[in-house]
This record gives sequence, structure tokens and C-alpha cells, in this order.
Amino acid sequence: MTEDIPERESRAFDTTEGNPIFITQRDGMFYAYKNLCPHLQVELEFLENQFLDQDREFIECSTHGALFNVETGECISGPCLGESLQKVGIQIHSDGGIYLS
Repeated sequence: MTEDIPERESRAFDTTEGNPIFITQRDGMFYAYKNLCPHLQVELEFLENQFLDQDREFIECSTHGALFNVETGECISGPCLGESLQKVGIQIHSDGGIYLS
């Protein structure tokens, strides 16, 4: 549900396919990515639901500090510069539900 993901926060989810994802909200828009760093193929967060940097401006990989643009998933700093997180298609329904597309 959209109310479970406040502005500039993120939440992890397990899909029925077994692929962990996370969803974050920025300026009323929701963005979903696979929970996998393109550099080392490890999960991004070091604490549960902690995917954003201290200022909540970028997605941050806890393993090596790479920073990713929230809107595009592109790595803007770190060893995977120019690579991107794998975007997950979602749909927001009028009931506030968030569904994989």
C-alpha cells in the first residue's frame, strides 16, 4: 500500500518469484528496483528498509557506498559508475495498492 512507503523512505518486499525488491517514494512518485547491486550482486541495504543515503537523496549500496539516482536507478558515484539498478515495473491502483506489472 502506498501509505506504507512515506515520502523519501523505502521498503523491501519479497516477490512470489523469490526476487527481493524495494520501493521508494520521491515527490509523490513510486520507484521499484531489484534489491541487487550491479557491482557485486549483493543486496543493497545494511539494515532493514535502509536503502537511502543519510540525506535521503540517493539510493546507497551499503557494501561499497555506490550512489544511485532514485528516479532512474543509474549509478552516479562508486565502482559501478554508469551501470544501473534493475527497474521493476509497478502499477499504483486507486485503492492505494502497489502491484507488480
